[in-house]
Amino acid sequence: MRPRIVIIGAGFGGLFTARKLAKQDVEIIIIDRNNYHTFTPLIYQVATCGLDVEDVAYPVRKIFAEHDNVFFLLGNVEGVTPDANLVTVRTNGNTRDIEYDYLIVAAGSETNYFGNANIKQHAFGLKTLEDAVLLRNHILRMVEKADWAEDETRLKALTTIVVVGGGPTGLETAGAMYELYNNILRSEYNHLKTTPVRVILVELQEYLLSPYPPRLRESARTQLEQIGVEVVTGTGVAHVEEGSVHLNNGEVIASHTLVWATGVKASPLAQLFDVELARGGRLPVERTMQVSGLGNVYAVGDIAYIEDEDGNPYPQLIPVAQQQAKLLVNNVVRRIKGQPEESFTYFDKGSMATIGRNHAVAWVFNRVQLTGFVAWISWLALHLLTLMGFRNRLVVLINWIWNYLVYDRAARVILDLRGEEEEEQVLPAAPEAATGD
Repeated sequence: MRPRIVIIGAGFGGLFTARKLAKQDVEIIIIDRNNYHTFTPLIYQVATCGLDVEDVAYPVRKIFAEHDNVFFLLGNVEGVTPDANLVTVRTNGNTRDIEYDYLIVAAGSETNYFGNANIKQHAFGLKTLEDAVLLRNHILRMVEKADWAEDETRLKALTTIVVVGGGPTGLETAGAMYELYNNILRSEYNHLKTTPVRVILVELQEYLLSPYPPRLRESARTQLEQIGVEVVTGTGVAHVEEGSVHLNNGEVIASHTLVWATGVKASPLAQLFDVELARGGRLPVERTMQVSGLGNVYAVGDIAYIEDEDGNPYPQLIPVAQQQAKLLVNNVVRRIKGQPEESFTYFDKGSMATIGRNHAVAWVFNRVQLTGFVAWISWLALHLLTLMGFRNRLVVLINWIWNYLVYDRAARVILDLRGEEEEEQVLPAAPEAATGD
């Protein structure tokens, strides 16, 4: 009988693992609460009307349609019993136990509000497609209200957006948000033609993009300010009230929109295992990618905590998850064959962040530093090549070309997912996912 391998999560870590294992003589069961894989680097473009949901999501079953040894189960994992090799899943209103020979945990991460319930209640996260659609709806509703606002103070609050986080997601969101308002919506809404829209990026540290070299940090800030984004560093958000965001430095920003694009923590699914969790609620793993103390349980991606040679944890990034998955697959295969397992080493190919049209920074192989148009083109090419599915690549490419040539974004439909009209104040973010990287 073929060994059964259960994979929890269809994010980058889980998906990459499953695609590699599908070529082996094993049976694979993928469990996720969503029936699709999300290309998370482009979620912010859904939120800012640049792309639609279908452009950045791809059905899991479609990915493995040609592999008769891969099965997909839509459901929520409610329990794990390592001693009995069982995973308990709630699916279609019922619970069922799934047996496994090897378990791979790739449940990803969720937004980290650092224990601040006030911010969690009022801020919009940007981690899932549901988050993106809720934020897009909110943005469009705010400009609809702004177009009929008669009070100047109210108008300014409706057209001011605060983005928290000086990492790539924060920069990308702030830049795309400013361009949406000033390049597209301004031509359609009367009040926006005479009222300057403010997009404010707030970062707790004194600089943006902390892992990057100083030259790229400075370039990123300069490029943001050149396109019109206000950058505030060295302070964070203290608390939020209806229509206002209060910073630690005492400044109060009149705004109905707070986007939280800083920090992630491991999926709460990690708490189902009887192990002492590492920093950020992550599962501690050996260099073979085995969860410490659990012989046939492995973890990969954002939920896995593993340190480099200097004792620093590897970052929760897609390239890390993919390289971990490659080693994990090799080790599972070697283990099945009775061969010794290998240790994880990470090859850093660099990082990049786009800021807006013709603006970006890139640190290629942590050696070559690119800025401006060249970095922007590099960012576009990389994300287009790594997007899942030919149709998605084609649609995204067409959308990008169209947006670039005519300054338009077609995905501007308000979907009332709540079943009621949105309230005036900043609304809570969508419920956080329990599975999915």
